[in-house]
Amino acid sequence: MLTTSKEILLKAQAGGYAVGAFNVENMEMVQAVAEAAEELQSPVIMQTTPSTVKYAGLDYYLANVKTAAERTSVPVVMHLDHGNSFELAMQALRAGYTSIMIDGSHEAFEVNMTVSRAVANACHPSEVPVEAELGKVGGKEDDLDGGDDNPYTDPQEAKEFAERTGVDFLAVGIGTAHGVYKGEPKLQFDILSRIRDVVEIPLVLHGTSGVPDEAVKECIKRGICKVNYATDLRIAFTKGVKGVFTADTDTIDPKKYSAAGREEVKKYVMSKIKVCGSAGKAQK
Repeated sequence: MLTTSKEILLKAQAGGYAVGAFNVENMEMVQAVAEAAEELQSPVIMQTTPSTVKYAGLDYYLANVKTAAERTSVPVVMHLDHGNSFELAMQALRAGYTSIMIDGSHEAFEVNMTVSRAVANACHPSEVPVEAELGKVGGKEDDLDGGDDNPYTDPQEAKEFAERTGVDFLAVGIGTAHGVYKGEPKLQFDILSRIRDVVEIPLVLHGTSGVPDEAVKECIKRGICKVNYATDLRIAFTKGVKGVFTADTDTIDPKKYSAAGREEVKKYVMSKIKVCGSAGKAQK
């Protein structure tokens, strides 16, 4: 069933676990995430970035996820990840996305706050929750470069930002990065705890692909309620496809290699649902 993110993330916050948010780029990845969530009876968030949306359109991805949601018994959310403009956020809202992120983190504090508040004000009458980001998540997500200066979210700025914008969730910078890590990331758990002490709304961890599971669990203990995974899903899907061609270079049926990619994504998603602690938390 297709639902919004607010209810499931507030339940996660109250229950001390997190919900995995998985970036999907084709039908097989949507199927894999839905099957994994169904088997483990976990709520789940599927999301698309601006470049993914550009590839096929909001309506194509929403139709895939909506169909998958109708075939499962668990709550499924369709989320716009790293929405890079007010206009795209509104397009996703009108298309039927059930959760919206506006990412103004690459802008100055006041500009970020202004656009985030505008998106929240536009989405809330339709009861669609909004995620924003404060602080810099390193690496690169789509065409947005997180940069390397000032990577951490200031707790007092986070408090002010949450109160003045009215957003429902806040993605924070504590040392993670988008893309493939060069070495092991060093997360600032103390900053996360300080943010949690002054911010009431659920917190979000971006750039989690490649972060050790124990570090993710520690972040959840300290208040993270939504954990984003993207790059590792791409890697898993590609691994499955490559395996088919390695075994038989003459394979021409897209269903065969796509199914192999789907299976690898499903295994990965199931492992991360367990890390998040959301298995068995779906409301029938």
